[in-house]
Amino acid sequence: MRSGSNHPRPAVPAMMSQPSPTDPTAPGKHPAGADAPRNPRPIPAADHGLQPRVGGPAGHSHGGRAAGQGPPSGGAAGPGAYAAEDVHHSPMLVFYEVTRACDLVCQHCRACAQPAAHPNELDTAASRALLEQFTRFPKPPMVVFTGGDPFKREDVFDLVAYARQLGLTVAMTPSATPLVTSERLARLRDAGIHRLAVSLDGADAATHDAFRGVGGSFDRTLWIMAEARRLGLPQQVNTTITRFNAKQVDAMAELIAGYDITLWSVFFLVPVGRGLHEQRISAEEYEQVFEKLWQQSRRQRYGIKTTEAHHYRRFVLQRQGDPQAGPATAAGHPAGNDAGAAHAHRNQRAPLGISDGKGVFFVSHTGSIYPSGFMPITCGRFPADDVVSVYQDSPLLRQLRDPDQFHGKCGVCDYRFICGGSRARAYALTRDPLASEPDCIYMPPAWVAKLESVSC
Repeated sequence: MRSGSNHPRPAVPAMMSQPSPTDPTAPGKHPAGADAPRNPRPIPAADHGLQPRVGGPAGHSHGGRAAGQGPPSGGAAGPGAYAAEDVHHSPMLVFYEVTRACDLVCQHCRACAQPAAHPNELDTAASRALLEQFTRFPKPPMVVFTGGDPFKREDVFDLVAYARQLGLTVAMTPSATPLVTSERLARLRDAGIHRLAVSLDGADAATHDAFRGVGGSFDRTLWIMAEARRLGLPQQVNTTITRFNAKQVDAMAELIAGYDITLWSVFFLVPVGRGLHEQRISAEEYEQVFEKLWQQSRRQRYGIKTTEAHHYRRFVLQRQGDPQAGPATAAGHPAGNDAGAAHAHRNQRAPLGISDGKGVFFVSHTGSIYPSGFMPITCGRFPADDVVSVYQDSPLLRQLRDPDQFHGKCGVCDYRFICGGSRARAYALTRDPLASEPDCIYMPPAWVAKLESVSC
């Protein structure tokens, strides 16, 4: 933090206590020996998508996951739980793009997926070596197999089983194609997959199928969700918000409620890959969608989180929401209720403030290492570079973990340590990963004062 900084901090629930000076969880040294940026206080809970431990309506979740991003046993208070200061030495969540091959042609595709695998795609041996490196983080992350479509790899079941053998928690984001069968879902379950994440981008077939580029995708997605429920396979739903479905938020929330999902991960478009600028909603429309998500989070039994819309955390705190509330409590189901307790157990908490390069890490199908899949800035390349060293020591990643280095209003915002804005969107629109979040209407008091002093 800047010396002498006196920027106001947002009010947070009283249940979040300050650590004592001797608290072993207080921020300490970076593993490489350099001082790690210090947080002004403990960070509330949240989720970045498929994450191992997740929190409540504050924006990121009432749920937890990885593929986007649900959790191993043990919540934020449990032994070995991921804590705020861990972002400096270990990611909570690693996305491994096992392939870019995919049979869909989604309008927003970050990967610009193609029907066939890239000739330089990491093979089975290299993928195993990569998984082994993930175990060398001080706190091994949850690993999300993403793509493309992971089912386009014949060895994906072996990779899941090997990751579990190494002690890693694994989630997967398959595409809704005929490659997803009952037999394959059962094989994933038996191999030890932690969670399945499917994409639903409309409340009806017309909206969803137009977005995914293949007719029948909507029906296929609902079939996968029903089959996963039948097989007892935990699942989350990922939705990308665009101009074409922003008015369907409530309808989608009700639709997915019938499938016993754990988490609804709502992604806000970053114009990268096939994600087009004209599909983006305005900053004012973000607030309207936030309001709907906030209301749904107080009613639904599943968790609700945002991805690449970190300012939803600010939105919830401004409404005196509790970022650490679980879906059971928020939906009016007391913790003592068996059903509510079951849902609460599988929705553990993760620290707020998780974002691109800060608790999140991405390795591409050819081994390129990025802060996230939506920020394709190469920080290293596996196997030439050690992934642990890249995460801990990359100058860019260390900047992304220090909100005091952000530019513009984000750098002085009173919510910068629990929000920080979408670094990926800032980069996509300005080519500066430290620039202010382009789609946030909030004007921090310190920024307003600075503007007024300049105008005088």
